[in-house]
Amino acid sequence: MKIIVDAMGGDNAPVEIVKGALAAHKAYGTEIVLVGRAAQVLKAVEDCGEKTLSAGVEIRDASEVVEIADDPATAFKKKKDSSLTVGLNMLKDGLGDGFVSAGSTGALLSGATLVVKRIRGIRRAALCPQIPVLGGRAVLCDAGANAECTPEYLLQFAFLGSYYAHRVMGVEKPRVGLLNIGAESEKGDTLRHETYAVLDRAGQAGRIHFIGNIEASDAMLGGTDVIVTDGFSGNVMLKSLEGTAKFMSKELKSMFLSGTKTKLAAVLMKEQMAGFKRMMDPGEVGGTPFLGITKPVIKAHGGSDAKAIQNAVRQAAEFAKSGFIADVESNIEAMKLDMIEKI
Repeated sequence: MKIIVDAMGGDNAPVEIVKGALAAHKAYGTEIVLVGRAAQVLKAVEDCGEKTLSAGVEIRDASEVVEIADDPATAFKKKKDSSLTVGLNMLKDGLGDGFVSAGSTGALLSGATLVVKRIRGIRRAALCPQIPVLGGRAVLCDAGANAECTPEYLLQFAFLGSYYAHRVMGVEKPRVGLLNIGAESEKGDTLRHETYAVLDRAGQAGRIHFIGNIEASDAMLGGTDVIVTDGFSGNVMLKSLEGTAKFMSKELKSMFLSGTKTKLAAVLMKEQMAGFKRMMDPGEVGGTPFLGITKPVIKAHGGSDAKAIQNAVRQAAEFAKSGFIADVESNIEAMKLDMIEKI
């Protein structure tokens, strides 16, 4: 298994990116291609305590870097020798099994869509992170790639999330819920009404395990395995979750440090609090996959440290081995709106 890593993408590039990729190579035996400015990447390797590249690790030179200030829709085209563009072209050409980048989300999505391409029949690729919920994790589809959606987009997100939850996360029969302002079928706007109808048909036909509408509060309590929504609503939910996690972390820290007794409690609760922090840390999962692309593309958080990049590489390798893409390709006809309407 060979994973291509954008060594220049992210706030902590290239040292933390390289450090994480090398750690993944040592931990999992995954072959690594580090794409970026060769001299800087090699210096980062040395800063990680490695005098030479290990067997199974290579550097691919790329002279340019896609910056956050660059137009995400055109950056990968204008900077043809950027680490992001070179890496995606390598993936397209079969020179790796997956691609990981902590760089610009917009540029990565545009590049993945136009260079690596969507699976034939998929209308839009979706940004689908695993979010922590009571009892485990759920897939949120979409979390920001598509602000405006049609019922067919959401239908396909339901299938994509369901296959991903099954193949990559090991959920035997993923429950699919449509994010809405109430559980009743008549709740929500026109998009939600129309989407509910097609998801219900797909569910009755046994294509997916559709459980109906679900409110965000119930989803966070573990009420579903796949949360289907448009990218605007999904991004609001994701950012709200991230903000709530930071708020709770600060409040708990303030509470535990408020006095002698609470400080003693903090010592006694140290292990449990560390577990809570890991659960809320997106870096523990690794990154967010773009579902619907012909090959695995993982977007790591812009502030990823070495541990997060190591996990993103692991995630990319698991994705590549999972059979998810084959599932989508073999079932694409069932994921089209006109086929569902004939049921």
